[in-house]
Amino acid sequence: MTEWFNDLIAEFKLNFIDGDKWTWLFEGLGNTLLITFFAVIMGIVIGIIVATVRSTYDTNKESMKKRGGIRYIVISFFNIICNIYLTVIRGTPVVVQLMISYFIIFSFSRNGVLIAILTFGINSGAYVAEIFRGGIVSVDKGQLEAGRSLGLSYVQTMIHIVIPQMFKIVLPTLCNEFIVLLKETSVAGYVGIMDLTKAGDLIRGRTYSAFMPLIAVAVIYLLMVILFTWLVRKLERRLRDSDR
Repeated sequence: MTEWFNDLIAEFKLNFIDGDKWTWLFEGLGNTLLITFFAVIMGIVIGIIVATVRSTYDTNKESMKKRGGIRYIVISFFNIICNIYLTVIRGTPVVVQLMISYFIIFSFSRNGVLIAILTFGINSGAYVAEIFRGGIVSVDKGQLEAGRSLGLSYVQTMIHIVIPQMFKIVLPTLCNEFIVLLKETSVAGYVGIMDLTKAGDLIRGRTYSAFMPLIAVAVIYLLMVILFTWLVRKLERRLRDSDR
């Protein structure tokens, strides 16, 4: 038992203490959180825009088509662009999108973290857009009609009445998407970005010991997911209490 414990301490020292390799995990964790945070913000912005365009087209296409004019042409054009965006992004693996961004589109830049933020943000936006669109559709149509009857424009009604209610409806699904995004960033190492998974793999490559660094990475991801899940549940309870 003592020998096993001594071996464990020696392996821990080899993987994390010698050469300050533990700092690699902290650097990787920092980049993972940075990429996830800004990709989430970007995904929300893109998701709101795409969901609004698609729901506006679906809701008003018949009336706009009868009236014709430039408004119908503009909305139809942007709806087509949104559909192409959703089809391409959701139909291709995120790791392939990341490599295309890094090695082709942004080949002139070596700011891997920024490229990862843009790639994961664009990828997340496609899934968030469908979540938001489902939330908008699930809001009672009477809410939209009530806003219009009060003299609000369609855009004002969406911003002040529909979208706030939509957020409450889609919050659990949206938070699950962000947790998935956090774990998806683990593929950033494919283009040499020092994320948490890459840090663990670098330690493994230096020490030729796979167990401890990879288990450490898995535990860190697990703790982050548990923390974010707890925060989401707390937020959901507060939202339910505010409705009473």
